[in-house]
Amino acid sequence: MNDFSKHKFGTKAIHAGAEADPSTGAIMTPIFQTSTYVQEAPGVNKGYGYARGKNPTREALQKNIAALENGKHCVCFSSGMGATDAVMRMLRPGDEVITGDDLYGGSYRMFTKIYQNYGIKFHFINLTDANTIKKYINPNTKLIWVETPTNPTMQIIDIEACSIIAKENNLILAVDNTFASPYLQNPLALGADIVMHSVTKYLGGHSDVVMGALITNSDALHEQIYFILNSCGANPGPMDCFLVMRGIKTLHLRMERHCFNGRKIAEYLKTHPKIEKIYWPGFTDHPNHLIAKKQMRDFGGMISIVLKNATEADTFKIASSFKVFSLAESLGGVESLINHPATMTHASIPKSERDKAGVVDNLLRLSVGVEDVEDLIEDLKQALS
Repeated sequence: MNDFSKHKFGTKAIHAGAEADPSTGAIMTPIFQTSTYVQEAPGVNKGYGYARGKNPTREALQKNIAALENGKHCVCFSSGMGATDAVMRMLRPGDEVITGDDLYGGSYRMFTKIYQNYGIKFHFINLTDANTIKKYINPNTKLIWVETPTNPTMQIIDIEACSIIAKENNLILAVDNTFASPYLQNPLALGADIVMHSVTKYLGGHSDVVMGALITNSDALHEQIYFILNSCGANPGPMDCFLVMRGIKTLHLRMERHCFNGRKIAEYLKTHPKIEKIYWPGFTDHPNHLIAKKQMRDFGGMISIVLKNATEADTFKIASSFKVFSLAESLGGVESLINHPATMTHASIPKSERDKAGVVDNLLRLSVGVEDVEDLIEDLKQALS
C-alpha cells in the first residue's frame, strides 16, 4: 500500500487508506458487506475471522482518518458516544477525570448518569486557563478530557498546556476534536494521547452517517481501545464506513467554505442590534483568541449567539423562522443548521449548570454550511426581524 502520511492534507484526504481493488481495479474501496470470513483451517485465515473485530472497508477508513490526524492508529465506532464510552471503559472505580464545564450534553449525561454510578468521579471545571487543572490533580486522577472549541460557547482550551500538565502527572489527555475537524486542528501534534471525533459531523459531512473514531500514536492505548471495541461491539457497518470515506475526499474543500461562510456570518452578526453576545473564536476579543490562532489553521463554521432581551418563546419563534437554515440537532454537514442547545443538544444538563456555563435559554448555535453566503445572511436577516 502506498504511504500518503507525508503528503499534504488534501492528498491524504483523497488517497490515504484507499487502494484500487486488486480483483477488479475498482478505484473506490469496496463495501465488504459480510458478517464472517471463510477460513482455510481452524485459526488459519486471511487476517479476518469475524466482522465485529475487523472489516476491510472499516480498516481502509481507519487508515485514512489516522493519516488526517497524523496518528499511527485509528479505531472507528458506531457513534461518537460509542468512542467516548470506550475511553471511559479504560477507567476503574475510584478513578477521577478532569473535564470542562462547557461540554456536549451527551458527554455530560454519560459521565454523570452512567460512569458516576460506577465510582468514577468527574470534576467539571473552567479549562480556559489550563493551570486550573493542577488544583484538581490527586493520586486518583487518570484522565483529562478536553473539548476545544467547546460546545456551544466556543471556549478555547490550550491543548499544548494541558498536555504538559498531563505528562508531568502521568495522565492521559483525550481531546474531542469534533468542532475543529482534523483540517483545522491536530491535537496529537500538540501532545494529546487520544483524539476523539464524532465522525457524524465534519468528517462524514453529509448528515447521512452516525459514527465515532479514536486516534492515537500509542500502541498500548490502541491495544486497549481495540480490545474494548471487539469485546463490547460498538462497531460501525461497512456501508457507513464507505460513505464516510467518500465524504472525507472533499473535507478540505468543504472546510475552506465552512470557514469562509462562518467568517462572513460572524462579521454580519457581530453588530446586529438583536444580538447581545456572539461566540466565534476568530474575533480578536474572543477569550483565548491567540491560542485559537496558534493551534487552529482557521476558525471554522460554528457560531453561537445570545439574543438580546429574548424570552424562551421569542427564541423559539426566531429558531423556527429560518428558510435556508434547518432547525435540527447535529452539525458539520454541507447544509446550515440552527440549534437551541438548552432544549436540544444540552437538555440533559441541569438548568443551573447550563446557565453557569453560559448555555442560556436565549442562546442559539449555528452550524454554517457551504451554501451561498449571501443567501444565508438574507435568511438570518429575515428570521431575526
